[in-house]
Amino acid sequence: MRLPLAEALPAATVVFWEHLLVVLVLSPLIPGAFRALRRCGPREWLAVLAIGGGSSALATAMFTAAFKLGDPVTPLVLQKLQPVFAVLAAYFVLRERVRPGYAFFAIPALLGAWLLAFKDPLNIQLAAAKAALLAIGAAALWAAGTVLGRLLSTELAPKEVTTLRFTVGLPVAAGIVAYQGGRFAVGWDNALGLGLLALVPGLLALSLYYLGLRSTPAARATLAELAFPVTAAVIGVSFLNAHLSGTQWLGLAVVVAAVTSLGWHEKVRRQPMVLEPPHGRAHRRDEERTPDPQRQ
Repeated sequence: MRLPLAEALPAATVVFWEHLLVVLVLSPLIPGAFRALRRCGPREWLAVLAIGGGSSALATAMFTAAFKLGDPVTPLVLQKLQPVFAVLAAYFVLRERVRPGYAFFAIPALLGAWLLAFKDPLNIQLAAAKAALLAIGAAALWAAGTVLGRLLSTELAPKEVTTLRFTVGLPVAAGIVAYQGGRFAVGWDNALGLGLLALVPGLLALSLYYLGLRSTPAARATLAELAFPVTAAVIGVSFLNAHLSGTQWLGLAVVVAAVTSLGWHEKVRRQPMVLEPPHGRAHRRDEERTPDPQRQ
Protein backbone atom coordinates (compact mmCIF):
# COMPACT_ATOMS: atom_id res chain seq x y z
CA MET A 1 0.00 0.00 0.00
CA ARG A 2 2.88 2.36 0.81
CA LEU A 3 5.01 1.53 -2.24
CA PRO A 4 2.72 2.96 -4.99
CA LEU A 5 2.35 6.19 -3.02
CA ALA A 6 6.11 6.36 -2.43
CA GLU A 7 6.66 6.13 -6.17
CA ALA A 8 4.07 8.82 -6.97
CA LEU A 9 4.69 11.30 -4.14
CA PRO A 10 7.60 12.51 -2.01
CA ALA A 11 7.97 10.44 1.16
CA ALA A 12 7.45 13.45 3.44
CA THR A 13 4.23 14.36 1.62
CA VAL A 14 2.83 10.87 2.13
CA VAL A 15 3.64 10.99 5.84
CA PHE A 16 2.13 14.47 6.22
CA TRP A 17 -1.18 13.43 4.67
CA GLU A 18 -1.22 10.21 6.66
CA HIS A 19 -0.98 12.23 9.87
CA LEU A 20 -3.40 14.93 8.73
CA LEU A 21 -6.16 12.47 7.84
CA VAL A 22 -5.81 10.58 11.11
CA VAL A 23 -5.83 13.81 13.12
CA LEU A 24 -9.04 14.88 11.37
CA VAL A 25 -10.66 11.58 12.32
CA LEU A 26 -9.44 11.81 15.92
CA SER A 27 -10.10 15.55 16.35
CA PRO A 28 -12.97 15.03 18.87
CA LEU A 29 -10.55 13.13 21.13
CA ILE A 30 -7.71 15.68 21.08
CA PRO A 31 -8.89 17.93 23.99
CA GLY A 32 -9.40 14.95 26.29
CA ALA A 33 -6.04 13.45 25.36
CA PHE A 34 -4.18 16.64 26.26
CA ARG A 35 -6.16 16.98 29.51
CA ALA A 36 -4.98 13.50 30.44
CA LEU A 37 -1.41 14.38 29.48
CA ARG A 38 -1.48 17.46 31.73
CA ARG A 39 -1.94 15.14 34.70
CA CYS A 40 1.34 13.39 33.84
CA GLY A 41 4.90 14.34 34.65
CA PRO A 42 7.79 15.62 32.50
CA ARG A 43 8.85 12.07 31.65
CA GLU A 44 5.54 11.35 29.94
CA TRP A 45 5.60 14.70 28.12
CA LEU A 46 9.04 13.92 26.70
CA ALA A 47 7.84 10.45 25.71
CA VAL A 48 4.90 11.93 23.77
CA LEU A 49 7.20 14.36 21.96
CA ALA A 50 9.63 11.57 21.07
CA ILE A 51 6.87 9.24 19.85
CA GLY A 52 5.06 11.90 17.84
CA GLY A 53 8.08 13.60 16.34
CA GLY A 54 10.51 10.70 16.03
CA SER A 55 8.68 7.38 16.01
CA SER A 56 5.67 8.64 14.07
CA ALA A 57 6.68 11.42 11.66
CA LEU A 58 10.44 11.06 11.14
CA ALA A 59 10.56 7.25 11.21
CA THR A 60 7.66 6.91 8.80
CA ALA A 61 9.27 9.41 6.42
CA MET A 62 12.55 7.45 6.54
CA PHE A 63 10.75 4.15 5.97
CA THR A 64 8.78 5.54 3.03
CA ALA A 65 11.93 7.04 1.49
CA ALA A 66 13.65 3.65 1.72
CA PHE A 67 11.18 2.26 -0.83
CA LYS A 68 12.43 4.71 -3.44
CA LEU A 69 16.06 3.70 -3.04
CA GLY A 70 15.79 -0.08 -2.73
CA ASP A 71 13.57 -3.02 -3.54
CA PRO A 72 10.16 -3.17 -1.81
CA VAL A 73 11.03 -6.14 0.39
CA THR A 74 14.27 -5.00 2.04
CA PRO A 75 12.82 -2.04 4.04
CA LEU A 76 9.95 -4.20 5.27
CA VAL A 77 12.15 -6.99 6.56
CA LEU A 78 14.92 -4.75 7.92
CA GLN A 79 12.18 -3.10 9.93
CA LYS A 80 12.07 -6.38 11.85
CA LEU A 81 15.36 -5.49 13.48
CA GLN A 82 13.10 -3.40 15.68
CA PRO A 83 12.99 -6.09 18.41
CA VAL A 84 16.76 -5.89 18.82
CA PHE A 85 16.58 -2.16 19.41
CA ALA A 86 13.42 -2.45 21.50
CA VAL A 87 14.93 -4.92 23.95
CA LEU A 88 17.95 -2.67 24.46
CA ALA A 89 15.79 0.42 24.92
CA ALA A 90 13.47 -1.46 27.28
CA TYR A 91 16.44 -2.29 29.48
CA PHE A 92 17.60 1.31 29.79
CA VAL A 93 14.17 2.98 29.99
CA LEU A 94 11.92 0.38 31.64
CA ARG A 95 14.60 -1.72 33.36
CA GLU A 96 13.44 -4.88 31.62
CA ARG A 97 16.33 -7.31 32.02
CA VAL A 98 17.94 -9.12 29.08
CA ARG A 99 19.77 -12.40 29.65
CA PRO A 100 23.15 -12.96 27.93
CA GLY A 101 21.61 -15.70 25.81
CA TYR A 102 19.74 -13.04 23.86
CA ALA A 103 22.88 -12.66 21.74
CA PHE A 104 22.31 -16.13 20.29
CA PHE A 105 19.17 -14.73 18.65
CA ALA A 106 20.30 -11.15 17.98
CA ILE A 107 23.56 -11.91 16.16
CA PRO A 108 22.00 -14.25 13.55
CA ALA A 109 19.20 -11.73 13.02
CA LEU A 110 21.73 -8.99 12.31
CA LEU A 111 23.71 -11.25 9.98
CA GLY A 112 20.55 -12.22 8.10
CA ALA A 113 19.59 -8.56 7.82
CA TRP A 114 22.97 -7.80 6.21
CA LEU A 115 22.49 -10.58 3.66
CA LEU A 116 18.98 -9.39 2.92
CA ALA A 117 19.92 -5.75 2.48
CA PHE A 118 22.16 -6.32 -0.54
CA LYS A 119 21.83 -8.56 -3.59
CA ASP A 120 25.58 -9.12 -3.37
CA PRO A 121 26.62 -8.65 0.29
CA LEU A 122 30.28 -8.29 -0.76
CA ASN A 123 29.54 -5.63 -3.39
CA ILE A 124 27.52 -2.88 -1.74
CA GLN A 125 25.85 -0.24 -3.90
CA LEU A 126 25.42 3.25 -2.45
CA ALA A 127 21.67 3.37 -3.16
CA ALA A 128 21.16 0.02 -1.47
CA ALA A 129 23.20 1.16 1.51
CA LYS A 130 21.09 4.31 1.85
CA ALA A 131 17.86 2.32 1.70
CA ALA A 132 19.15 -0.09 4.32
CA LEU A 133 20.29 2.71 6.62
CA LEU A 134 16.95 4.48 6.30
CA ALA A 135 15.06 1.29 7.11
CA ILE A 136 17.31 0.50 10.07
CA GLY A 137 16.99 4.07 11.36
CA ALA A 138 13.22 3.82 11.13
CA ALA A 139 13.34 0.50 13.00
CA ALA A 140 15.37 2.09 15.80
CA LEU A 141 12.94 4.99 16.11
CA TRP A 142 9.95 2.65 16.09
CA ALA A 143 11.62 0.54 18.76
CA ALA A 144 11.95 3.64 20.91
CA GLY A 145 8.28 4.29 20.22
CA THR A 146 7.38 0.82 21.46
CA VAL A 147 9.26 1.30 24.71
CA LEU A 148 7.98 4.83 25.29
CA GLY A 149 4.48 3.71 24.35
CA ARG A 150 4.69 1.07 27.05
CA LEU A 151 5.80 3.79 29.46
CA LEU A 152 2.82 5.97 28.52
CA SER A 153 0.38 3.06 28.69
CA THR A 154 0.70 2.99 32.47
CA GLU A 155 -0.72 6.52 32.64
CA LEU A 156 -2.86 7.03 29.52
CA ALA A 157 -5.58 5.09 27.73
CA PRO A 158 -4.72 3.53 24.33
CA LYS A 159 -6.94 6.01 22.47
CA GLU A 160 -5.16 8.89 24.20
CA VAL A 161 -1.70 7.58 23.26
CA THR A 162 -2.80 7.10 19.65
CA THR A 163 -4.34 10.58 19.49
CA LEU A 164 -1.28 12.27 20.98
CA ARG A 165 1.08 10.36 18.68
CA PHE A 166 -0.56 11.62 15.49
CA THR A 167 -1.38 15.10 16.81
CA VAL A 168 2.19 15.80 17.89
CA GLY A 169 3.55 14.13 14.77
CA LEU A 170 1.51 16.31 12.39
CA PRO A 171 3.47 19.58 12.80
CA VAL A 172 6.73 17.62 12.69
CA ALA A 173 5.63 15.97 9.44
CA ALA A 174 4.73 19.40 8.04
CA GLY A 175 8.13 20.70 9.07
CA ILE A 176 9.86 17.85 7.24
CA VAL A 177 7.97 18.69 4.04
CA ALA A 178 8.88 22.37 4.34
CA TYR A 179 12.53 21.62 5.14
CA GLN A 180 12.88 19.37 2.10
CA GLY A 181 11.14 21.91 -0.13
CA GLY A 182 8.43 19.39 -0.91
CA ARG A 183 4.83 19.96 -1.83
CA PHE A 184 1.77 19.65 0.35
CA ALA A 185 -0.80 19.40 -2.45
CA VAL A 186 -1.70 16.00 -3.89
CA GLY A 187 -3.98 14.93 -6.71
CA TRP A 188 -7.32 13.18 -6.37
CA ASP A 189 -5.80 10.10 -7.98
CA ASN A 190 -3.84 9.55 -4.75
CA ALA A 191 -6.73 10.29 -2.39
CA LEU A 192 -7.94 6.70 -2.01
CA GLY A 193 -4.47 5.32 -1.39
CA LEU A 194 -3.69 7.99 1.20
CA GLY A 195 -7.00 7.42 2.95
CA LEU A 196 -6.50 3.66 3.17
CA LEU A 197 -2.91 4.09 4.32
CA ALA A 198 -3.93 6.50 7.07
CA LEU A 199 -6.89 4.52 8.37
CA VAL A 200 -5.80 0.87 8.09
CA PRO A 201 -2.04 0.47 8.80
CA GLY A 202 -2.10 3.87 10.49
CA LEU A 203 -5.05 4.48 12.79
CA LEU A 204 -6.53 0.98 13.11
CA ALA A 205 -3.25 -0.88 13.50
CA LEU A 206 -1.81 1.53 16.06
CA SER A 207 -5.04 1.64 18.08
CA LEU A 208 -4.99 -2.14 18.41
CA TYR A 209 -1.27 -2.09 19.12
CA TYR A 210 -1.51 0.34 22.01
CA LEU A 211 -4.46 -1.59 23.40
CA GLY A 212 -2.30 -4.70 23.64
CA LEU A 213 0.78 -2.80 24.74
CA ARG A 214 -0.97 -1.68 27.91
CA SER A 215 -0.73 -5.18 29.38
CA THR A 216 2.38 -6.47 27.61
CA PRO A 217 6.06 -5.76 28.34
CA ALA A 218 7.73 -3.78 25.58
CA ALA A 219 10.34 -6.42 24.80
CA ARG A 220 7.64 -9.05 24.35
CA ALA A 221 5.20 -6.78 22.55
CA THR A 222 7.71 -6.25 19.79
CA LEU A 223 7.86 -10.02 19.26
CA ALA A 224 4.25 -9.98 18.12
CA GLU A 225 5.39 -8.20 14.95
CA LEU A 226 7.92 -10.83 13.97
CA ALA A 227 5.59 -12.80 11.71
CA PHE A 228 5.43 -9.79 9.39
CA PRO A 229 8.60 -10.40 7.31
CA VAL A 230 7.24 -13.55 5.70
CA THR A 231 4.08 -11.76 4.61
CA ALA A 232 6.10 -8.79 3.39
CA ALA A 233 8.33 -10.99 1.26
CA VAL A 234 5.40 -12.91 -0.24
CA ILE A 235 3.58 -9.68 -1.12
CA GLY A 236 6.72 -8.05 -2.49
CA VAL A 237 7.62 -10.95 -4.74
CA SER A 238 4.06 -11.81 -5.74
CA PHE A 239 2.54 -8.39 -6.32
CA LEU A 240 5.30 -5.74 -6.40
CA ASN A 241 7.63 -7.38 -8.94
CA ALA A 242 10.43 -7.71 -6.41
CA HIS A 243 13.29 -10.09 -7.20
CA LEU A 244 15.55 -11.44 -4.47
CA SER A 245 18.96 -12.99 -5.01
CA GLY A 246 19.96 -16.28 -3.43
CA THR A 247 21.79 -14.57 -0.59
CA GLN A 248 18.79 -12.33 0.06
CA TRP A 249 16.54 -15.37 0.36
CA LEU A 250 19.12 -16.86 2.73
CA GLY A 251 19.14 -13.65 4.75
CA LEU A 252 15.36 -13.64 4.90
CA ALA A 253 15.36 -17.23 6.14
CA VAL A 254 17.96 -16.44 8.80
CA VAL A 255 16.06 -13.37 10.03
CA VAL A 256 12.78 -15.25 10.22
CA ALA A 257 14.40 -18.25 11.93
CA ALA A 258 16.17 -16.06 14.49
CA VAL A 259 13.19 -13.94 15.47
CA THR A 260 10.77 -16.88 15.42
CA SER A 261 13.09 -18.90 17.65
CA LEU A 262 13.28 -15.98 20.07
CA GLY A 263 9.49 -15.74 20.17
CA TRP A 264 9.17 -19.48 20.75
CA HIS A 265 11.78 -19.37 23.50
CA GLU A 266 9.99 -16.56 25.33
CA LYS A 267 6.74 -18.49 25.22
CA VAL A 268 7.77 -21.98 26.34
CA ARG A 269 10.91 -21.62 28.45
CA ARG A 270 10.78 -21.09 32.19
CA GLN A 271 13.62 -18.59 31.98
CA PRO A 272 12.84 -16.14 29.16
CA MET A 273 15.47 -13.91 27.64
CA VAL A 274 13.57 -10.78 28.73
CA LEU A 275 12.23 -10.23 32.24
CA GLU A 276 10.00 -7.46 33.54
CA PRO A 277 11.13 -5.53 36.61
CA PRO A 278 9.26 -7.13 39.54
CA HIS A 279 8.16 -3.81 40.98
CA GLY A 280 7.71 -1.49 38.01
CA ARG A 281 5.18 1.31 37.89
CA ALA A 282 2.49 -0.83 36.27
CA HIS A 283 3.04 -3.53 38.89
CA ARG A 284 2.65 -1.03 41.72
CA ARG A 285 -0.55 0.36 40.21
CA ASP A 286 -2.01 -3.14 39.93
CA GLU A 287 -1.16 -3.74 43.58
CA GLU A 288 -2.90 -0.50 44.55
CA ARG A 289 -6.06 -1.60 42.74
CA THR A 290 -6.00 -5.07 44.37
CA PRO A 291 -7.70 -5.11 47.80
CA ASP A 292 -5.62 -6.45 50.69
CA PRO A 293 -7.61 -9.29 52.35
CA GLN A 294 -5.95 -8.55 55.71
CA ARG A 295 -7.49 -5.06 55.70
CA GLN A 296 -11.00 -6.33 55.09
